[in-house]
Amino acid sequence: MTITITPNPNYVRVSFAGHVIAESIRSLVLVEGDLPPVVYIPRADVDLDLCAPTGHVTHCPHKGDAVHFSIVIHDRRAENALWSYENPLPEVAAIAGHVAFYPDRVDSIVSGKPDLRGGSLA
Repeated sequence: MTITITPNPNYVRVSFAGHVIAESIRSLVLVEGDLPPVVYIPRADVDLDLCAPTGHVTHCPHKGDAVHFSIVIHDRRAENALWSYENPLPEVAAIAGHVAFYPDRVDSIVSGKPDLRGGSLA
């Protein structure tokens, strides 16, 4: 299986329950075979105060073990909405210290040119 990891040239913003959970101009794009690309955002660009570890762990033979987090804001909860490879395999070491979001578990993931930060990225 071929995996490529490249810097994402776009600004990325993730929102849930009216809050920006993550925004970054330093994300990475991971492409694994024929699967859709996945954006990995540095943890420093994620509001982890709104995220709680769940104890759910999944295994990928190409990347390693991923821990999952839920987003909790007031009365809304997105269960296992993001994941992180704490100790990824050497071939994908670049995603260490990053998280990725399930698009169907957050309200939006938008991206655009870096000079559009703060404006509409639709």
